[in-house]
Amino acid sequence: MAWHLPINRVWATVPPHFMPSEDDILNALKAVKYPGYSRDIVSFGIVKNVAVANGAVSVSIQLTSANAEVAQQLKSDCQDVLKAIDGVRVAHVQVQQPPGGDQAQPGAPTPGQGPQKAPGIQRVVAVASGKGGVGKSTVSANLSCALAKRGANIGLLDCDIYGPSIPLMMGVNERPAVTEGDEKLVPLQSHGVKLMSMGFLLQDDQPVIWRGPMIMKTIQQFVMQVDWGELDYLLVDLPPGTGDAQLSLCQTVPLDGGVIVTTPQEASLGVVRKGIEMFRKVNVPILGIVENMSYFTAPGGERVEIFGHGGGQDEAARQGVPFLGEMPLFTEIRKGGDDGMPVVVSQPDSLPAEVFHQIAVQLQDQLVVSAG
Repeated sequence: MAWHLPINRVWATVPPHFMPSEDDILNALKAVKYPGYSRDIVSFGIVKNVAVANGAVSVSIQLTSANAEVAQQLKSDCQDVLKAIDGVRVAHVQVQQPPGGDQAQPGAPTPGQGPQKAPGIQRVVAVASGKGGVGKSTVSANLSCALAKRGANIGLLDCDIYGPSIPLMMGVNERPAVTEGDEKLVPLQSHGVKLMSMGFLLQDDQPVIWRGPMIMKTIQQFVMQVDWGELDYLLVDLPPGTGDAQLSLCQTVPLDGGVIVTTPQEASLGVVRKGIEMFRKVNVPILGIVENMSYFTAPGGERVEIFGHGGGQDEAARQGVPFLGEMPLFTEIRKGGDDGMPVVVSQPDSLPAEVFHQIAVQLQDQLVVSAG
């Protein structure tokens, strides 16, 4: 709902260069922390509408908690921040809440919930794509194995609830055990990587037919109720798009960065931009773009650019994010995924394995840069 305030004529005399934009307002609101947390309200995604007109600013905040004290504190904090912006004469903040007691929807940032650093996990990195079929899970599996070969303690979480493929690609088809006492799931292991996936909990081709809240709860449990132990990195293979799974992960654990996988053609790059914008809206650093299926080398040595070429690198330049590397089409990569032996493991001296290792090195470097 957009808010329109009566504008006094005198405000119209404010010079244009003193007029803040909507982006200026959102950047300023990042200074407002959700009560009880170190995370700001913009990254939580609860700022729904911003309107700016001739010195008047209107902001709408949508809470999933009915806690009146939280609402009042947020309203007061937002008004203080907005009034301090040069060019803002009047600030109006509306906080919308659900009816009833102090209840919250699944995944909502309320006291005792919200993003919390998972015990023992140093870095959490999401591997995402705007659309399906670009090889995101293949990149996740091989990148995890490459990092493990470099001596890191690695976990790989398959968050594709509807179409989990990590069990097949990592060659694991077992049920996880449960620890005594705290009853946490014990991750399975393959090729030096700890694994958790919905595929481990399903029978054969059993489909998952769930609504959003169940997906959100499952992803929270996969992060917090799995006995991951000590990890240097937890890579999270996200499903395509920008839906419930992505939001749930961002609301469950602070992400250290996101990696975007694309193919060179515009059909893929167009939705990649949405994935990048999603991460930016929740303050997740973009660690870089990986271009998959970049080209194919014919038996005679001819380079064939089936999906075009250079789209991922060009998009990285446009977005001002690192380009982590390009992965050509290789039969060995497909075969390794089907056989449960990622090419980094099955053919460690091959060109595909070398490229994945180079991407792993760049990823580690970007995490250091991002940590500042």
